[in-house]
Amino acid sequence: MDTRNAFRLLPAPLLSRRRFLLTALAAAIAACRSSATGPATPGPSAHAGLSFPEGLERQREPFENWAGELRFPSVLSCAPRTAEEAEAVVNWAAVNGYAVRARGAMHNWSPLALSPDTSAETRVILLDTIPHLRSLEMLAEPMPCVRAGTGVLMEDLLAFLEDHGHGFTATPAVGAISLGGALAINGHGCAIPARNETALPRQTYGSLSNRILALTAIVWSAERQRYALRRFDRRDADIGVLLTSLGRALITDVTLAVEPNQNLRCVSYIDITADEMFAAPGSGGRDMASFLDSSGRLEVIWYAFTDKPWLKAWYVSPQQPAGSRAVSSPYNYPFSDNLPKPVTDLAQQLVSGHPESAPLFGQTTYAVTAAGLLATASSDIWGPSKNTLLFIKPTTLRVHEFSYAVITRRDRAQQVIHDFVKTYQEKLAAYQASGRYPVNMPVEIRISGLDHAGDIGLAGAQESRLSALSPRPDHPDWDTAIWLAILTIPGTPDMHVFFRDIEQWLIGHYTGAESMARPEWSKGWANSTEAAWVDADIISRGIPAALSAGRPASHGWQASMATLAALDPAGIYQNDFLRRLTRG
Repeated sequence: MDTRNAFRLLPAPLLSRRRFLLTALAAAIAACRSSATGPATPGPSAHAGLSFPEGLERQREPFENWAGELRFPSVLSCAPRTAEEAEAVVNWAAVNGYAVRARGAMHNWSPLALSPDTSAETRVILLDTIPHLRSLEMLAEPMPCVRAGTGVLMEDLLAFLEDHGHGFTATPAVGAISLGGALAINGHGCAIPARNETALPRQTYGSLSNRILALTAIVWSAERQRYALRRFDRRDADIGVLLTSLGRALITDVTLAVEPNQNLRCVSYIDITADEMFAAPGSGGRDMASFLDSSGRLEVIWYAFTDKPWLKAWYVSPQQPAGSRAVSSPYNYPFSDNLPKPVTDLAQQLVSGHPESAPLFGQTTYAVTAAGLLATASSDIWGPSKNTLLFIKPTTLRVHEFSYAVITRRDRAQQVIHDFVKTYQEKLAAYQASGRYPVNMPVEIRISGLDHAGDIGLAGAQESRLSALSPRPDHPDWDTAIWLAILTIPGTPDMHVFFRDIEQWLIGHYTGAESMARPEWSKGWANSTEAAWVDADIISRGIPAALSAGRPASHGWQASMATLAALDPAGIYQNDFLRRLTRG
């Protein structure tokens, strides 16, 4: 096949890199399609010659992110039935000048899927992975693992693993999210080893991305001159940018290392004051450090303008402890997923011109939690891991969430949390004193390990280059991530002013030889005083620096972006926001 003449559809100086590649792709595919009847005539007709996969419907559907802040009433969509069909759609899109975005459960805040400026005229097609790309298969080689389609929901994956005696150390608390969506943003739970805990084989305390042994992605094939399915092994150099892809690739299936399933006991504490829990290191009492030692698995939900957080601590418990209620299914806190009408009425008031209701709202939600734990006997529950790790349903109140991870040493966790809480309290009090209530939902604090490639026991495993949990080679003692999140109802006055205030302090405070801060990809970051994901300095300088610090240049941000560009030279897995972000 000779496509050299076809490449001259336009004079070379007039062709952008993207246009050149798409023209080459169209010509190559047209030549392949016409090889049985003779050479194709180069020209615009070849560009439009690739048909959409037969039998696959295209339709316009609404797209709305988790908090409802990004809403698009009509986006071209399809649901490929196989990976090969997805490959065909990608090539159709590339030839016809469309961008391709994977769509899962849309449980995301940041505009990684669709940019805010997306309209019905935007040439983009969503590939819905959930209806069909959800196969599951247990494998024994190279170690106990599961091969899963990226459209499978996390709750279904965990149930499948449980049936086969396997599980994960930690997962996101939301079960109704797609595996592909979770991996794209290094979805994680909250776990580090308790004191004297012995790790299981293939156990990692980092994100789900660190469990990947292999994956299949649709990337550019120089040999075939088109986008094609390609299998990546965890030892392949290029896989490092795909383990946490930020949506810059289309991944159809992954193989994940699994571990023996564990029974977990989850105990809720609602009687510890914030002053005691978040005290300065060495203060004694029931602080976060003491629970890290005893359980290693913690989440704090601290309602705004209250003084007693809700702390959940998970303990590895092979046998059911006395006084703990056995649970055989997940989502055991219905009071947090289905708020009573007085609470939702208050929430409506907050966004309808009465932000001063925030203290009452926080106190009411705390009271609902205390009563709900008692009414449902859920303050001490025990069962297979998924039944205590999954506890958020799509029916919960939709909120905006600002979130960063602070990477540090385990012995500094209490100091990191104390400093953050102290600053949060001081700033919130100052806003309140001036009659402003920018926050009306909880602070959430979670703690996890990092994405150490060696955890899964595969020699030569590549690190996840774009994970917020990527280790710092120059700080091997940094082994812990403190996830610090602040939630509020979308549309709350001054919310972004407050988040920018906190963000600028957080980036400047957690720096140097002791710690560093990285954004949680799926949440809110890069705040101006009016919106998230718009601060040019954080996007163009801060994030590349945070993902490059302490690494050789070959594994830094710019090198990672170059690898992604080589896998997608036509830039079809881009949107305007990703272009700004990945330009670095």
